[in-house]
Amino acid sequence: MQNSHILLADDDAALLTSLSDYFGRYGFDVDIAANLADMRRLSEEGHYDLLIAEPMMPGQHTAGLLREFAFERRIPVIIHSRASSDIDRILGLEMGAEDYLTKPCNARELLARANAALRARRRQADAGTMATAPRDNSWVAFQGWRFDLTTRQLFDPSGGTISLSEGEYQLLRVFVANARQVLNRHQLLDQVYGASSDHYDRAIDVQLCRLRRKLSAGGLKGQTIRTVRNEGYIFVHPVTAGNAAN
Repeated sequence: MQNSHILLADDDAALLTSLSDYFGRYGFDVDIAANLADMRRLSEEGHYDLLIAEPMMPGQHTAGLLREFAFERRIPVIIHSRASSDIDRILGLEMGAEDYLTKPCNARELLARANAALRARRRQADAGTMATAPRDNSWVAFQGWRFDLTTRQLFDPSGGTISLSEGEYQLLRVFVANARQVLNRHQLLDQVYGASSDHYDRAIDVQLCRLRRKLSAGGLKGQTIRTVRNEGYIFVHPVTAGNAAN
């Protein structure tokens, strides 16, 4: 199997060297970036399976690039930051990060989180062929919205594109495939991340919060994904499906 290719981005040169050597010993192909310009250049020159980044580099504004990795390139992002407040962690997750670790962090834990993120991404790719997606259909529609399961794009009634992270895409895919059925957290975890996933309930809560916020911001009124007390969640709208010929 080909080694995973990761990009480490941090303004701490000693930490970059240490982590690069550590990940290299475990079979990773590692590139390092000391600033935003390096991140941009390297991201344009090669493909990466994972980004581990410090978003608080002095004089740098990495939020836009982190969102690009997470939402447009669909590359898992782990934030490894000196910022430790709850707000920082929430903002990091809202930027699309799969995980957030506060410095100082044990390199072994960072490695474990990286491996978990990579396993989850592979499972999510495999899940695209699972029965949770409507068979023989390339798109579904609800309330004037169109969700393209081939290109993984979500369009609002005006035709505008709503950016989805990989986790948000997988969660919405599961909901529309099981529209108007109550799904509990364990079912969502299994179908979004895989039955043997290392993710916890909190991962679903984060993705669900983001997805609800994006649907609401796009103009979808009311509770699209309703919480059913002591049972789980339900996608309340009826869904129609079709293929590219429709």
